[in-house]
Amino acid sequence: MADVVNINNLLDRHVVLDLGCVDRIYLNAYVPNLQVGGQVVTFLTAHLGNDIPSPALFKRLGDRFREQVKTFSEANGIPILRLRRPDRTRWDDRKIDHVQPLLDQAEREGRTGVVAIVAAQEIQKVFMGYQRGKGEHGKAVCFGFDKADRAVTVYYFYLLDREFGPGFIKLCTYFPYPGKVWLNGHEWVKRQASRAGLAFTPLANGFAATDDPAALQAICDRLGDADLQSFFDRWMQIIPTPLGPFDRQAGYWWELSMRQIEVSRTVVFDDPRRARSFFESLVSDNVGIGRPHEVSAVFARQVRTTTKSLFRTRIFTAGTDVKLDLTYKHSRVKQYLKEGRALRIETVINKPWDIGVLARISHLGELVGKARQVNDRLLMIERAGQGCAIGSALFERIQQPYVREGQRTGALRFGDLRAMALAGALGVFVHAVAGFTNKSLRSLVAGLLGVDYTASQMTYDLRRLRLHGLIERIPRTNTYVLTPDGIRVAVFYSKVHARILTPLLAADHPPAPIEVRRALHTLDRIVGDYVTHARLRTAA
Repeated sequence: MADVVNINNLLDRHVVLDLGCVDRIYLNAYVPNLQVGGQVVTFLTAHLGNDIPSPALFKRLGDRFREQVKTFSEANGIPILRLRRPDRTRWDDRKIDHVQPLLDQAEREGRTGVVAIVAAQEIQKVFMGYQRGKGEHGKAVCFGFDKADRAVTVYYFYLLDREFGPGFIKLCTYFPYPGKVWLNGHEWVKRQASRAGLAFTPLANGFAATDDPAALQAICDRLGDADLQSFFDRWMQIIPTPLGPFDRQAGYWWELSMRQIEVSRTVVFDDPRRARSFFESLVSDNVGIGRPHEVSAVFARQVRTTTKSLFRTRIFTAGTDVKLDLTYKHSRVKQYLKEGRALRIETVINKPWDIGVLARISHLGELVGKARQVNDRLLMIERAGQGCAIGSALFERIQQPYVREGQRTGALRFGDLRAMALAGALGVFVHAVAGFTNKSLRSLVAGLLGVDYTASQMTYDLRRLRLHGLIERIPRTNTYVLTPDGIRVAVFYSKVHARILTPLLAADHPPAPIEVRRALHTLDRIVGDYVTHARLRTAA
């Protein structure tokens, strides 16, 4: 029989680098005081000095910006690549495919700056003007403004930055000039590490090895909102923009918010074979991690019956590579093998409020911290699933009534319906930072029991769990968290019942393997012979 791979053994003995880092960074750029119709009127009249806030002014401003881009391109020898869209739903290819050769050439030559401008037509949310009260005010003209989705021209300024490497700033040519910023955190770390003289081996978009893992992790931890803001400010002074110094002095300028932040954890193994064994074991043991209750544990957020979200695990196969993908609200977590030798966990936050974080760039540190907790909790839950065996002393203790702190409490016997329901419900919240309350746990226990389960019964069971040392209450709150013993007991009870006893008790008929059924038939016949020879069989 082949050895069974346990991910805990691999993580404890065969990891050469474990690194957490911000990966993909995608930011919104917006002008805060140009977001509603009244602000548009103020900008066109009080700021620009027009008597009538006419929508015709938008074209004049947009044409001026397009002319500035053309002049900038010609003066600096920067090509403008114009991509055409074959239909209204998709582009024929990716913009980066056209720009990558230019970025690679600039990298080889050691140049920094704008290497290409991509002009494209995209759907953007822009202001459209309309005449208010038409036909009611005689010849008086009164315009209003509302946002609408329209296909307009946008410019991608692809550049090579001395700090971040490749990236782009996208600006829309139509009012209120929304923008996007794309960067990569690993590229920033590589440049900072090289500047500090820290030796490392790259691993595609990451790291395979380094002489000083702690120093490399410290550089990863250093990346913050100030670095992103500095990048944006630096290049907005270089590239042409639809708003100028006069507008900025009056308070009309872009601010940044988080559109998509990808936070990764890369675990590099000492041998590619162990990496593949690790991931195969991981996938086979955790294909259910996308269900609502497991996702609530990973993201430490409460999932209600009204939560609008996909809860699923998807397993993709591309050639010989397997990827595991789970979804929660607008965000998701990916797990896959990177170049066949490292486990990569990526938490992709597409809407910061999914994890209770505001979107302004100043909250980047909080978001990264919570996303790293998601990565860590996912791996911790997966580790618990393959390392949940409990010692005989703990098992015997919880099978009997127990006296602690002068209080006597009931047993939590394996096989008892209520005890098993409790274990299953507790397993839902393994390592959840937010913990659980009487109310949140009671609904899960009631669902597993399939009968009424009162608040008083839940209170009694919480007392049992606490006195057995399986849970503890957070001071000055009504929230409980599992202890290490509680984690092991919850997973052990649930896993032994679902994956060992239930299949074995049904192993005498299909779909149990034929080898098992034959072995059970042989055992039943031999035991029957012993009973017959002992003359214990009941007479007919």
